[in-house]
Amino acid sequence: MSELRLSPLLGCLLALAAGVLTTLTASPFELWWLGPVAVGLVYLGIQALTPGQAALRGWCYGLGLFGSGASWVYVSIHDYGYTGVPLAVFLTALFVASMALFLAVTLWLYRRLTGPRLAFLAFAGAWVLGEWLRTWLFTGFPWLLLGSAHVDSPLAPWAPVGGVYLLSLITALTGTLLVEFLARRWWAAAPVAALWLIPLALPTQWTQPAGEPLRVALLQGNLDQLIKWTPEGQREAANIYAELTRTQPDDLDLIVWPEAALPMFEDQARPILERVQSNLSPDTALLTGILQRDAEGRYFNSVIGLGNAEGEYRKEHLVPFGEYLPLESLLRGTIAFFDLPMPAMTPGPSGQAPMVAAGTTIGNAICYEIIYADLVAERARDSALLMTVSNDTWFGESIGPLQHLQMARLRALENGRYLVRATSNGVTVIVDPMGRITARAPPFEMTSITGEVRPMAGLTPFTRTGSWPTWLLAALLVLPSLRLRRRSTP
Repeated sequence: MSELRLSPLLGCLLALAAGVLTTLTASPFELWWLGPVAVGLVYLGIQALTPGQAALRGWCYGLGLFGSGASWVYVSIHDYGYTGVPLAVFLTALFVASMALFLAVTLWLYRRLTGPRLAFLAFAGAWVLGEWLRTWLFTGFPWLLLGSAHVDSPLAPWAPVGGVYLLSLITALTGTLLVEFLARRWWAAAPVAALWLIPLALPTQWTQPAGEPLRVALLQGNLDQLIKWTPEGQREAANIYAELTRTQPDDLDLIVWPEAALPMFEDQARPILERVQSNLSPDTALLTGILQRDAEGRYFNSVIGLGNAEGEYRKEHLVPFGEYLPLESLLRGTIAFFDLPMPAMTPGPSGQAPMVAAGTTIGNAICYEIIYADLVAERARDSALLMTVSNDTWFGESIGPLQHLQMARLRALENGRYLVRATSNGVTVIVDPMGRITARAPPFEMTSITGEVRPMAGLTPFTRTGSWPTWLLAALLVLPSLRLRRRSTP
């Protein structure tokens, strides 16, 4: 049925619908079983298309995916970027249309370079290679990857084996095989059954506890983003986090404040932090997100420790338009959104040593970094506990924070580590090595949660290797379908 001829309009409408269905696989909807259906709708009749027609279908899929699944961009631009409705709508549409180009390029290359032989394998491989391209090109945007929906699905045991891209590959291959099955190629049922039944035989736990449980508290200040960086907001933040810390139990091993909990630089916040530290038990560590500046005039989005903590972490993978402005000389001053009073951050160095808190090595990921599976796996190799601090206030009450949480849970599952996630206004959680939430704070409230985590030893297969084996496998699936042009003989 990949050779089935559909009208261009019907093919694009099906692709648009498939993009929306992919959004429904993710949080908060979590209809993970729609993933293969979405891939199947895009694959349907693909072999009858020219490369240009395939690119248009891919672009339509991207419009459906990002138009429905990344609509939270509008909230950031309009509600917090001081941008009027017409311009915010335009910028959001521009973002969606631009991101959809990744899918257009993927399908253009697929039809340009491959033939009908073993198309069901080549299409699934090309899909994952397209996700790899979207992860790294132009700093990357690995949001709404096909495999991210499967933290709670029957495919979840594959995550520690090959990570999110293996989940994407299996989902895409299931979709293409289902299309082949509907074309009366009955053999397609066997590999689908194998892909979905093998997880029953996979280990449920690849890592093991290493040491006594830690008692942790995660604080959620719920400070209004619109006043956060004003003098009033700075005073309120200092009072909120000092008071929330003061009221925590005395037997805690670790207290975590979210990203930029105090809206000021570390040197400005030092008197506040010293007062808080004076009230901590000597055995308690406090980790907080904070902005730093050095003597060379550089700014860093960082995590530092107080009390029973050592080291610091500076965010390595920055967010374009959020933490730095690409083409700043051209864009600064054009619209209010590009003039937000935020200094341009400098990325931290790669290969930073893990922080140590309460005698436990901590693998840090600040906010957006948690969606990069290989970055987190790199941190997990040298750490017994994963931690992410975030400020999802920028996304309001949209679905963005819930999608962000789902990806953070998958990182815990991929690496067999507990993960603590402290956010400004939600979703603040403790996640176990199986990706399950063990404690959760209600969103949009000033509150805290306490719970236990265990330092974990051992490495999952994914933590050891990262994603490259899956990317290699995806490339190998494409190879048999490549069109090899013979040179003409004179």
